[in-house]
Amino acid sequence: MRIVGLDHGSRRIGVAVGDTETGMAFARKAIQRRNLDRDLVLIGEVCAAEEAGLIVIGLPRNMDGSEGAQAVAARGFGEHLGRIGLAVAYEDERLTSWEAGERMAGEGRRPSRRSGELDSTAARLILQQYLDAHSMTPSHDPAHPEETE
Repeated sequence: MRIVGLDHGSRRIGVAVGDTETGMAFARKAIQRRNLDRDLVLIGEVCAAEEAGLIVIGLPRNMDGSEGAQAVAARGFGEHLGRIGLAVAYEDERLTSWEAGERMAGEGRRPSRRSGELDSTAARLILQQYLDAHSMTPSHDPAHPEETE
């Protein structure tokens, strides 16, 4: 099954695509946020083009595991995606943006904040984490998403 991973942000939405068969995730071009309706349409188009059966949204928890304003915003965005018929799951994304920056710096890359490359790299890490967590559980049914804590 194909899965789309999202790193939800106020200016950009990082996008990644992965597959449960290969267990691998790949970054795609980030979406520059304009308004909710447009954002939902663009994500719907990505899901249709990739034939994705699930969207995994990064859930930005605080270091103590609690949820702050960013997590509330991510859950709200997920609810909107659910209302347009897309299956949604959440994945803890603590430190993925930092890790994405560290990995890119280690590769000698310094993308501009505007490019969205960092956001999509974070989305790839979120999705890879989800794929890794669910590849070890053969009883897991991706058609019935759940939140990974």
